[in-house]
Amino acid sequence: MSRPTIEEVAAAAGVSRSTVSRVVNGSTAVSPEALAAVQRAIADMNYVPNRAARSLASRQTHAIALVVPEDTTRFFGDPFFAAIVAGITGALGASDYLLNLLIASDDPGDKVSAFMRNGGVDGALIVSHHTSDAFIERIADAVPVVYGGRPVRPRDGDYVVDVDNVAAARVATRRLIAIGRTRIATISGPLTMVASNDRVQGYRDALADAGLAPFAEEAGDYSEASGAEAVRRILAVGRPDGIFVASDLMARGAIMALRVAGIRVPDDVAIVGFDDSAVALTTDPPLTTIRQPMYAQGEAMAGVLLSRLAGESPERITILPTELVVRASA
Repeated sequence: MSRPTIEEVAAAAGVSRSTVSRVVNGSTAVSPEALAAVQRAIADMNYVPNRAARSLASRQTHAIALVVPEDTTRFFGDPFFAAIVAGITGALGASDYLLNLLIASDDPGDKVSAFMRNGGVDGALIVSHHTSDAFIERIADAVPVVYGGRPVRPRDGDYVVDVDNVAAARVATRRLIAIGRTRIATISGPLTMVASNDRVQGYRDALADAGLAPFAEEAGDYSEASGAEAVRRILAVGRPDGIFVASDLMARGAIMALRVAGIRVPDDVAIVGFDDSAVALTTDPPLTTIRQPMYAQGEAMAGVLLSRLAGESPERITILPTELVVRASA
């Protein structure tokens, strides 16, 4: 059985083709009587609008992209991204938009930015960007963009959803100070990322406020293995009594490396992580960490972009709350 056409729906409803089109596209320029007739005909005939035709007519694809400048190992291995994607899809559920995932670490940006310039999507969400990701700016020139986390090279008019990483890292470090730790190190994320630098700054601020100097600063890449390797580098120069680690995955790696070295957590070294992902409950002992609302961040990013695409004027900067979750590691 062939799919009913818009002309057949119009005939069944006793209205013009343009009236059906207005109803399908959500226009309010339709009388209540015509609206009811068209809706009845659509339901009776199981009419489904032709998305391709609508896209050509409106120059809209009703698709948005999530651009992640990371490799696939990190994307699929880090629960941060799973929570972000869940929040985005939750926000898109009631809309007419589909999500395209573009993992762009191995691409200099030519394919991705060309896809954007050629009308592949109506807008983009960008998370986990680095100083080397120059193609991000070409995307922002091509379509409306919302950033998850402050962009490396901010511009007037950017739309950003983030947490206060400096304040959150300060709280994490103060927890270590409050339980009597004085030789406090940090394991940051890549220093090519704004969030990583902000967390280092918060760590330094908290130590300075307490009259303490940093014991050691090492950078990882937010993976479990990099957390373990960073701990080995720290132990090569001395033993701290506390470590603020900028992600739960790296914290799990750090705890495992400390155990291999015969160092007890929290007795010898207290650990505070960042994220409060499911990983925090899998460490031994369970991880004290900073909870950032990852699902809510994805949801808010998508909400801001949908608002922009609808011609509205959402807030340019959205800062979501964080909190310290105390468990057994510190």
